[in-house]
Amino acid sequence: SEIPDPLVFPPVIVLCVFQNGSLFDRVFNTYTLMHTNQTLEFVKRKHVEWTSYNHARMGMMDAIMSLDQLVDESDPDVDFPNSFHAFQTAEGIRQAHPDKDWFQLVGLIHDVGKIMALWDEPQWAVVGDTFPVGCKFQNSIVFRENSFQDNPDDKNPSYNTEYGIYEPKCGLDNVFMSWGHDEYLYRVMKFNKCSIPEEGLYMIRFHSFYPWHSHGDYMHLCNDKDLKMLPWVNEFNKFDLYTKTTEMPDVDKLKPYYQSLIDKYCPGILQW
Repeated sequence: SEIPDPLVFPPVIVLCVFQNGSLFDRVFNTYTLMHTNQTLEFVKRKHVEWTSYNHARMGMMDAIMSLDQLVDESDPDVDFPNSFHAFQTAEGIRQAHPDKDWFQLVGLIHDVGKIMALWDEPQWAVVGDTFPVGCKFQNSIVFRENSFQDNPDDKNPSYNTEYGIYEPKCGLDNVFMSWGHDEYLYRVMKFNKCSIPEEGLYMIRFHSFYPWHSHGDYMHLCNDKDLKMLPWVNEFNKFDLYTKTTEMPDVDKLKPYYQSLIDKYCPGILQW
């Protein structure tokens, strides 16, 4: 399949309008908890806990709509339910890529892993930007300079070097990412044998890895596959970032079309 763009890092949006007040405090507190607690040991524990897929059995559309109960505490842009952002993103992709129905579906489902927050997982282990654990925390991570001081891995000589536990160009498939909704949904998709193409699964798994796709960091861990997939992740993120508006989509009108995509790529009752 065609790669949408050459290897270009899009300009990073600096959100400075919320630097004061309760919204900033909410975002900063969520990231401080994340950056304190997301260690290699913690991530490995979460892999065991969440890959038994015994938390629920439900179809994808029900999972999407359940996100109405959630407001993402790491996101300064959105103060309305996540299901609206799901349909906004999908519709943005549908306009630009009418021939790629799998891409539209990825837009719809990309944040569904946040359903973990409804099953008592704290938001700092669900939402927000992701980063590798088991190696040095790079400066491109949001709030890097004032939120990692209590993370024990930051002081562990086995983990705080450039490569840490990894080999050069080992590939992101072999890297432990901070635990959150990206990795969880990716694993749910694989476990339930969903037929979304590899490019779409990469978008799901790494769309929150901003230090990589928006800052060009962690390239020393990437292999050829990662570099081939990076333009797809960047193409997706154009819609994830720029479709957050206060204009509400007509969900009831859109549902039948997107249910047909669900039926095509991830049908029936899924194990979560």
